[in-house]
Amino acid sequence: MGGSFAGLLAARVLSDHADEVVVVEQDDLALEGNGSGAPHRQQLHALLSMGHAQLERWFPGITEELIGAGARLGTGFQVQFYLDGVLKPPLAHSRMMGATRTLLESHVRGRVLALPNVVLCRGRAGGLAFEGSRVCGVRFTSEDSLSPTTAVSDGMDADLVVDAMGRSSRLGAWLEERGWSAPPLERMRVDLGYATAAFHRGDELPDTVIAHSAPGPASGYQPTVCEPGALASVEGNRWTVVLAGYTDHRPGRDQDEFRARMRRCVAPLREVAERCSMDGDVRTFHFRDSQRRNFALLDRFPGGLVAVGDSVASVNPIYGQGLTLAALQASALSAYLRTGAPLRDVAWGYFRRAGVVVNAAWQVSATADLAQPHVTGPYPRGYRLIRWAGDKIAEASVIDPLVNSAFMDVVHMQRHPRALTRPSLLLEVARVMLGR
Repeated sequence: MGGSFAGLLAARVLSDHADEVVVVEQDDLALEGNGSGAPHRQQLHALLSMGHAQLERWFPGITEELIGAGARLGTGFQVQFYLDGVLKPPLAHSRMMGATRTLLESHVRGRVLALPNVVLCRGRAGGLAFEGSRVCGVRFTSEDSLSPTTAVSDGMDADLVVDAMGRSSRLGAWLEERGWSAPPLERMRVDLGYATAAFHRGDELPDTVIAHSAPGPASGYQPTVCEPGALASVEGNRWTVVLAGYTDHRPGRDQDEFRARMRRCVAPLREVAERCSMDGDVRTFHFRDSQRRNFALLDRFPGGLVAVGDSVASVNPIYGQGLTLAALQASALSAYLRTGAPLRDVAWGYFRRAGVVVNAAWQVSATADLAQPHVTGPYPRGYRLIRWAGDKIAEASVIDPLVNSAFMDVVHMQRHPRALTRPSLLLEVARVMLGR
């Protein structure tokens, strides 16, 4: 249920185990930029290093395919991260793709729908069918492509149903209608606004594919040193630039103001603002809160049902975790299916695996969000110590390549956040800070 990025990856995983995989999606995803299920599709999206690795795992050769379509692969110094306006040490193993989500998703969709046992059904999921204590199918409304205003109610049997309907998923309500409990929903208000614009790309910044600027400890995580933002070199000889801000500092649609904010950012964004013409309008999006549904806290749950992507967790997009989180959940689903667990049983093994990934992403984003004065919790146990240690690690990462490598491995979701608590790393941080 849902044919966006998370649903497509789930379909790819299921194709290794199922006779037939049916993707039920209401939007015509071939129409660029359209789709109520992902209204932020035209915003700049990041595919972190782990996400890139997972994408290549499930679709071998897709990197070269995307490059052939105009995407750019950034490695080493071509991927630049700034903290409080200071360029961090480059990492030789950095790999990030410069591409729009539209290009990325269209190639993933093409690969998935080319599989012989995967089909796309245009329609809107409207409920679940039950057989005892398990889900046995989906009710949906199919769209008549010749007459979009007409719809036909239909149903489909299924051995396994995957909820990939996004953060507005109706799964909880459907479960409650049948006497089950909805998964507990945790929210953290972040009140983030971000805006994306495209610029014509020429010969400026020939060695830059990705540049990312974030506030850090030196500025109290506020936009006082420079504006938070990022740019990516994407297909069509364009730069895609995103600027972000919280509460009253959210960026708007005015093009002149957008350029003015770029001029208050780091050098790559300043240069694009000065030398490049804007292509199209500034597109804005308001992200009110991070949220996660903790399925593992339920005492009972129907068999034959799992959830992936934003249906499980939708975290602050400023950290670029969304696409990578969806890819890792798909891999968790694959690992669960390979155990041979009966599909009629509750998929606790999947939810535990997915929970490890979701909780790690939540820990990174929530700890950073709580540095904002308007974010009021909930605070995790030991937050003051976690925040103090995190500040020191972030400060040391600007100076020391070893610390930065460990820090960025966590940012790119290649390692769990607990990797930053290794005694050897903390000793290196202490050495760097004392030396400074």
